Amino acid sequence: MKKMPAARGDAAYPHWLTAIIPAGDLLDPGWRLVADNARLIRAEQGAELFHAGDPCKDFVIVMAGCIRVQYLDTNGHEIVLYRVQRGETCILTTSCLLGYTAYPAEGIAEEALHVALLPMAVFRQTLAHETIRNFVFSSMAKRIVDLMMLIDDIAFCRMDRRLAQFLLKQGRRVYATHQDIAVELGSAREVISRLLKDFERRGWVSLRRGQIEVNAPERLAELGCD
Repeated sequence: MKKMPAARGDAAYPHWLTAIIPAGDLLDPGWRLVADNARLIRAEQGAELFHAGDPCKDFVIVMAGCIRVQYLDTNGHEIVLYRVQRGETCILTTSCLLGYTAYPAEGIAEEALHVALLPMAVFRQTLAHETIRNFVFSSMAKRIVDLMMLIDDIAFCRMDRRLAQFLLKQGRRVYATHQDIAVELGSAREVISRLLKDFERRGWVSLRRGQIEVNAPERLAELGCD
């Protein structure tokens, strides 16, 4: 990661691992390796953490905040792959560390971040301990399921239905630009704008600058992908 000033001994986390694991687990030798060798880092909201092609050097555990991981293709189209939140780790980082490869996507601090970074060499040592292996592989398994669901949505669900589902998840008022939604759904801004205009014409939503008000959630729900 870059553009992230170090914050060793952060007063907010005097025993920082207890923010995500039971205090008793600190006696585990694997977690002791993590506790003794990780460094705590802060990043402001909007900070660019890594880009496609950047080398991967550290294992990441989010202590507070949120990382948005997104992919940018050669035509400039973006899609959000997943988010990493408190107590979670970035499986893209993990896979790059295990495979000695560079990042294929980019990470952005969606909220102000506190993260723990564990150097690659130490991370590989910790994998000798069952507790750390379980933590790493369970995180990867969960995220793979999430990505499979995303692929299923993209491949088999029409964009109008995906847009309707997105709006319903946000609530009655959605504070997002058409471009924000396009990135979230892996579409083009023009497509999202056209669909939203159609929803507005039907009376299902009202459009304002940077805001969408859902007027007929029951009609949007009828567009479900089931």
